[in-house]
Amino acid sequence: MNSEFRQLYEKYHQDLFQFLFYMVKNRETAEDLIQEVYIKVLNNYKKFEGKSSEKTWLYSIARNTAIDYFRKQKNWKKRLFSNFDWGRETIKDETPLPEEIAILHDDIKTLYKSLDRCSVDQKSALILRYVQSLSIAETAEVLGWTESKVKTTQHRALKVLKDMLESEDEIRRWEDERINAGNR
Repeated sequence: MNSEFRQLYEKYHQDLFQFLFYMVKNRETAEDLIQEVYIKVLNNYKKFEGKSSEKTWLYSIARNTAIDYFRKQKNWKKRLFSNFDWGRETIKDETPLPEEIAILHDDIKTLYKSLDRCSVDQKSALILRYVQSLSIAETAEVLGWTESKVKTTQHRALKVLKDMLESEDEIRRWEDERINAGNR
């Protein structure tokens, strides 16, 4: 099992980590989640029947681990909000935003930020298809969907991103016009 695990790790680690990072947008959280993925892989490798490729099996585990994380965060936030006296204290998040961490071109930052407008399913489909370069069939296998559902979800997610990017372009043009008018 050690050599098999090592091969899986070497072959897929970077892609799985990148997938989780795009999902949770926090390096430390992605590192924690990737460890959970590998624990699940070690515990369940003997049960792997080979009905899917190892690649799609690993992505399925990573996706489900991310979903479990989101569920825990949702419950944690509900408990915090119900116990917090909003009139007396304020919360300041000192964690830098992914946009602040990434030193990328504005369009890439906008696209990255736009992923937050997508549902978890849409985000998963886009990341698997366009960041991880999985085929529609592989994406369907990872997500446990039909290929038709992958295509539909991907189409809807791309529409969300397109609308968001178009509105960002409009804002930039408006700001540029304002600046140019002020310089006259």
